[in-house]
Amino acid sequence: MDTTLASPSPDGTTPSLHRARRAALGSFAGAVVDWYDFLLYGITAALVFNREFFPQISPAMGTLAAFATFGVGFLFRPLGGVIFGHFGDKLGRKRMLMLTVWMMGIATALIGILPSFAAIGWWAPVLLVTLRAVQGFAVGGEWGGAALLSVENAPARKKAFYSSGVQVGYGVGLLLSTGLVSLISTLTTDEQFLSWGWRFPFLFSIVLVLAALWVRKGMDESAEFEQQRQQPAEKRRLPVMDALIRHPGAFLKIIALRLCELLTMYIVTAFALSYSTQNLGLPRELFLNIGLLVGGISCLTIPCFAWLADRFGRRRVYITGALTGALSTFPFFMALEAQSVFWIVVFAILLANIAHDMVVCVQQPMFTEMFGASYRYSGAGVGYQVASVVGGGFTPFIAAALVTFSGGDWHSVAIYLLAGCLLSAATALLMKPASS
Repeated sequence: MDTTLASPSPDGTTPSLHRARRAALGSFAGAVVDWYDFLLYGITAALVFNREFFPQISPAMGTLAAFATFGVGFLFRPLGGVIFGHFGDKLGRKRMLMLTVWMMGIATALIGILPSFAAIGWWAPVLLVTLRAVQGFAVGGEWGGAALLSVENAPARKKAFYSSGVQVGYGVGLLLSTGLVSLISTLTTDEQFLSWGWRFPFLFSIVLVLAALWVRKGMDESAEFEQQRQQPAEKRRLPVMDALIRHPGAFLKIIALRLCELLTMYIVTAFALSYSTQNLGLPRELFLNIGLLVGGISCLTIPCFAWLADRFGRRRVYITGALTGALSTFPFFMALEAQSVFWIVVFAILLANIAHDMVVCVQQPMFTEMFGASYRYSGAGVGYQVASVVGGGFTPFIAAALVTFSGGDWHSVAIYLLAGCLLSAATALLMKPASS
């Protein structure tokens, strides 16, 4: 059996199943909130923000500006990873995870009541960018802590499965955000949706925050962290510096390994929504419904692929997913050009549910096990968020720019996606077993 990229629990013990399940549930609940809020912004940016917050410029440049604010959130994710990672390695994972949910929920609800450009002028986009930065800062601290709690408390041979809830939370967040936007879009006219309808999904975040806080309140702290904290105190560098000095190559590996995940999801859910409505005249409900389908399917595919990864090896599953993404790239854009709804759906699922879900289901144990327990929150969290900036945050912006500068042609975007998938596959193929 291929066990590459898998490793036993560092202390050789098996955490109790009750503790493991509570950690997995808590990580999942918070991930739902953070990804609902974060993805909701991307969906709305493609439909509303270019008109509501950037109406003084051309439609094409307004779309670029809206996607640029989408990317701002990613710029602040590494800072969140550094700050929350530092205190998470010092004070504990659970405390930081309670704080990230609060910050994300408040920022999202405030976007829901933010006046438009017509009401307060240029203060509107300034405040929008500020709140997006807070979102990015909060989600920057979320993944590392959520992944660590679930991985460190999971049974040694089931780490991918028990930690997959962090990524299933992404799928549920996508399902909820897309579903609410789609429902409100159906129940309102275009004028009503642009005026006030888009605000309701942002305000709904308050309900999700309260539910997540209730679930996370019952979590236990990571067993590995508690064991490490009981050891005699010694003078240390900052945890993130320890991670950088001891494992410098791990950060580059994480960036390369996340390219397939980030490019496939954001091109299908954010860029394609904008491209298909503005360049091809397709109804916005098409990709909103595809987002619903992708989110729903991922709730099944991610844990199933994680189970396969625990059984047959993480690298095998990962490489299969990355190559599936590479092979689906050009057919997806050809289906868009042909406006064939059936094939658009088929290749969207291949990119977002097979390629994306196969690579994302193993990331929690794969990335966290690259670092030692005393600086793991900082190392894995910062590496993950830096990769988000490089490969994710500006993907819709880059893709929209490529289309704009090529006169509406999609081939450069397809090459961009293809290159990312192939680089991810090559990196996984060349990796050696991880060690803490």
